[in-house]
Amino acid sequence: MTKRASPSVQIAAAYGVLLRLLPSHSSSFEFGIVSKEQCGGDSCFMISNHPSSNKNGAPEILITGVTGVEILAGLHWYLKYWCGSHISWDKTGGAQLLSLPDLGSLPHVQDAGILIQRPIPWNYYQNAVTSSYTFAWWDWKRWEKEIDWMALQGINLPLAFTGQEAIWQKVFQKFNISHLDLNDFFGGPAFLAWSRMGNLHRWGGPLPQSWLDQQLLMQKKILARMYELGMTPVLPAFFGNVPAALKYIFPSAKIARLGNWFTVGGNPRWCCTYLLDATDPLFIEIGKAFIQKQLKEYGRTSHIYNCDTFDENTPPVDDPEYISSLGAAIFKGMQSGDSDAVWLMQGWLFSYDPFWRPPQMKALLHSVPVGRLVVLDLFAEVKPIWITSEQFYGVPYIWKVTVLFLIANRRMLHNFAGNVEMYGILDAAASGPVEARTSENSTMVGVGMSMEGIEQNPVVYDLMSEMAFQHRKVDVKVWITLYSTRRYGKSIPEMQDAWNILYRTVYNCTDGSYDKNRDVIVAFPDIDPSFIPTLKLSMPRGFQPYGKAVSRRAVLKEITNSFEQPHLWYSTSEVIHALELFTTSGDQLSGSNTYRYDLVDLTRQVLAKYANQLFLKAIEAYQLNDVHGAAGHSQKFLELVEDIDTLLACHYGFLLGPWLESAKQLAQDEEQEIQFEWNARTQITMWFDNTEDEASLLRDYGNKYWSGLLRDYYGPRAAIYFKYLLKSLETGNEFSLKEWRKEWIKLTNDWQNSRNAYPLKSSGNAIETSRRLYNKYLQKQESFS
Repeated sequence: MTKRASPSVQIAAAYGVLLRLLPSHSSSFEFGIVSKEQCGGDSCFMISNHPSSNKNGAPEILITGVTGVEILAGLHWYLKYWCGSHISWDKTGGAQLLSLPDLGSLPHVQDAGILIQRPIPWNYYQNAVTSSYTFAWWDWKRWEKEIDWMALQGINLPLAFTGQEAIWQKVFQKFNISHLDLNDFFGGPAFLAWSRMGNLHRWGGPLPQSWLDQQLLMQKKILARMYELGMTPVLPAFFGNVPAALKYIFPSAKIARLGNWFTVGGNPRWCCTYLLDATDPLFIEIGKAFIQKQLKEYGRTSHIYNCDTFDENTPPVDDPEYISSLGAAIFKGMQSGDSDAVWLMQGWLFSYDPFWRPPQMKALLHSVPVGRLVVLDLFAEVKPIWITSEQFYGVPYIWKVTVLFLIANRRMLHNFAGNVEMYGILDAAASGPVEARTSENSTMVGVGMSMEGIEQNPVVYDLMSEMAFQHRKVDVKVWITLYSTRRYGKSIPEMQDAWNILYRTVYNCTDGSYDKNRDVIVAFPDIDPSFIPTLKLSMPRGFQPYGKAVSRRAVLKEITNSFEQPHLWYSTSEVIHALELFTTSGDQLSGSNTYRYDLVDLTRQVLAKYANQLFLKAIEAYQLNDVHGAAGHSQKFLELVEDIDTLLACHYGFLLGPWLESAKQLAQDEEQEIQFEWNARTQITMWFDNTEDEASLLRDYGNKYWSGLLRDYYGPRAAIYFKYLLKSLETGNEFSLKEWRKEWIKLTNDWQNSRNAYPLKSSGNAIETSRRLYNKYLQKQESFS
């Protein structure tokens, strides 16, 4: 590994985090660096009472750790378990520090102190597409907050993908690739993750030179801070994605054109990128140049590189010897640029692609020298690969909880997105890493979180980050009670009861399904209403309608590919009761930002599922030729959308405005501002070109429950559909699918190109609004049938 920052640099960086988090108590803590030997041979943090704590104005608590990350993880542990505090992202309520005692009155730990060792060395964070779904428009202020959050969670192995286009620009110039060629190669600012992976090219571009320069400077700041804190950032490596022009410059090179990735009609302006075969000598040349250029620009490396050549790119031949040669060549491309390179590879392909049978999997995993390949078990809380692959056939791996929401074809990682949905499997997070680590012949070397969209479901992240320091399984029933007290700064029985309900319902998805937020509001169906399965047609025998007790598997059946039924895995009546408990506690927690976020989120969750039922009732009325019923239910649906938009406006974490404004803030002129805002609007609605009456398949994949988006896009879209639905009933003609599509696509394109501004601050009273909507839609109804 590269030489770590000196102890003094790491301590100074840790104090910087403390000053930003707790300026009022910065003098209460003293930090220090210790060796692994002092920790018993592992990385650890130690918390003790400061020797001078009885003196007025002296530090009260001493926290030491092997790196700055361990020091800050120790600080978080102390705040969490001795002060009853809570730390989360600003958008999810921020930090709850009101429970912290006054300066000079911090609680003492036991005289012997506290020693917490890492059971495994690595705590991994991020996913290749987080850079677009969440980080796309971040400035340094926001990045600094995120790195602070990482350190407090004990994360020491984060991806660091920002600014790589500027590196590629310099690399490809050496291979005679022009600026115009790269304009065709790079995607736009909101789509860089997918152009990096070879799914698309040019879409949303071209990238201005100012963007390339700006992002490279940002990456240097990010890396500098990560190194200062003692982190081990993971840099990108070359996996074969090349500009189209390369095949003309090197006509004898083995360059294959990939297939269409969801563009309408296979539009070559955006689709069908080019992949250089790893066995071609040019592959190693480019791979070496890319690694070396990063080393030159950044001045250092942690020697760990992420490369996913085979994610969605199945090898043409299944011969194990050929697979082995591919793996060896890919690694040689890294090693030729950095002799100490370690390949970090996502294991998602082993989960979804039937190509990877044991012989092929072994051939790839064993093609790299022992200790030079680490696999990320990407969806370990649902479908752990380590169990079925004999611990990845002896190759080190990291157990990861994928805190993401799959919203399209379950075979492709690229179809994950950061949708807004309360979802999780807390029991799996609390036990899975321990079971994997303690299993026979375990090769597990880390835990991690692979989020494609952050700033949601804070309870899942809180628990999972803690597992990097837990040696035993966590009793979630006990943990969740303490969580509600920490999160709100008060112990309120009703809130503890509510969280126990949420733990066994929305955060207990055990049906084996990926969560796909296809709520009708945010993922409206493009299908003739005659073919949509309704409640009476699609529910299994014995199913009780929404609002009454249902089994976790009582999910609407998926009958057609055109209408992907929303996922429902819990008893809705129980969750409605949890919301009732939340609303009754409002007067005691009105000053809590964390409470207001959770209240808005839970109200949104309940009403979104109710909206699904309202939609199906409108469809059922249509299929029964009931004009009055169809009109009534559709109108109620549209009114509900407006009400949810009003609800979401009550908290900053659910606003559209900050996403769009942050995009515009990075622009250097009006032309860039228009381009960047269009990128931001397009990513969350419909990608790629469309014809007048044919929509892109990549629509609503990045859907969001954000105030402004419901009012100006999702609501009007539903209104268009219901207009043609009612017209069909009134005229006796078939539903005009073509006309509906024309009007919907025009609405989408108009909204994407519009420039109207949206609020940057919340408005309205979350407690009053939630209570009003509860009374309006939920209180008087035993069920929603």
